[in-house]
Amino acid sequence: MYRNIRRIIDLMSIQKDYSDNCHTDRIFGLDIFRAIAIILVVKEHGSFLLKNTVLDSLPSIKMIDGVDLFFVLSGYLIGSILLKEINSGEKFGIRELIRFWRRRWLRTLPNYYLILFANYLIIYFGIIQEDIQQFNWKFFFFLQNFSSPFHGFFWESWSLTIEEWFYISVPIFLILFLKFLTPKKSFILVTVLMIVFPFLYRIGIMNYSINDFYLYDITFRKIVMTRLDSIAYGLLASWVYYYFNNYWVKFKTSSFIIGIGLIVFVLNYEAEYNTLYKQVIYFALGPISAMFLLPFAESIKMHKGVFVGIITHVSKISYSMYLLNLALIAEVVRDNFAPTNEIDGIVKYLLFWFFVLVGSSVLYKYYEKPILNFRDR
Repeated sequence: MYRNIRRIIDLMSIQKDYSDNCHTDRIFGLDIFRAIAIILVVKEHGSFLLKNTVLDSLPSIKMIDGVDLFFVLSGYLIGSILLKEINSGEKFGIRELIRFWRRRWLRTLPNYYLILFANYLIIYFGIIQEDIQQFNWKFFFFLQNFSSPFHGFFWESWSLTIEEWFYISVPIFLILFLKFLTPKKSFILVTVLMIVFPFLYRIGIMNYSINDFYLYDITFRKIVMTRLDSIAYGLLASWVYYYFNNYWVKFKTSSFIIGIGLIVFVLNYEAEYNTLYKQVIYFALGPISAMFLLPFAESIKMHKGVFVGIITHVSKISYSMYLLNLALIAEVVRDNFAPTNEIDGIVKYLLFWFFVLVGSSVLYKYYEKPILNFRDR
């Protein structure tokens, strides 16, 4: 009885966290998870500024792909919300589906379309050197990389399309399966479907002639049909949390150790881009390792302190950081203010981070947050 009550309370906390409500309702461990993810992404996008500097020559630690962390965390939070919905005793039908989409789209679409328009303008006016001819109607419907590569315009949107199609497809499948199965069985069946199909799809499009990073990256890593399983592992985690919470808590430390071990393996096992491992298996191992980190992360509860405040703020503005950092800041610096010497490169790298953090904070406070407040009323 106590465990069931606790589970409901925890799920309510997760939903409040995902809705960006008051500070004390947030789960700090998940904020750390999200903050690390965005820091890794921004660090990678601004790293060109440090080339030929003393910082570039320092030993570096290999890190997991930040986007994989985002994918798994998104699946976990969305899965937690959907599990609460389908186990509430109320029918999960078309009305609930529309409500779910409306909340998701008010969270993601306003920022997306604003930055899409900004990308078009800065290319149109020659501020950055990208190919405006690549802009087309597909960007409005998240189809630019649904099953084939795209290039030269709004690069960072590749992961957003994967998330949007995940949000579209999962609840639809849930509605269909709930007609015949219990919520528990329906949810795990949808999860397995979302894991198995992309895995088999990657096998189906394997191309041994692709042994170049650029072609490999846009053909396998950045396609909707090949990467939906990355988010589905977060669904699996939410299912375990909801139905087997005692195991979730009991094995959180051993799960964390397994996750770290998998990360070490993924980062250090070298393989050519034209292998089964690299084109198929690799894209499952990263998200699986991130999934194993979630029980430990979810257990970290802190509410006070400067460090907590910084991590929480970075977590809140992470979506704005993701959208702003590449084309609107990194590429503007690259094409207009390229470093002229070592000191200049370091200074501009620090300024890059400054503008990412300040710009994202402003965008969050005056654009993203008011829309979220409107959504939550």
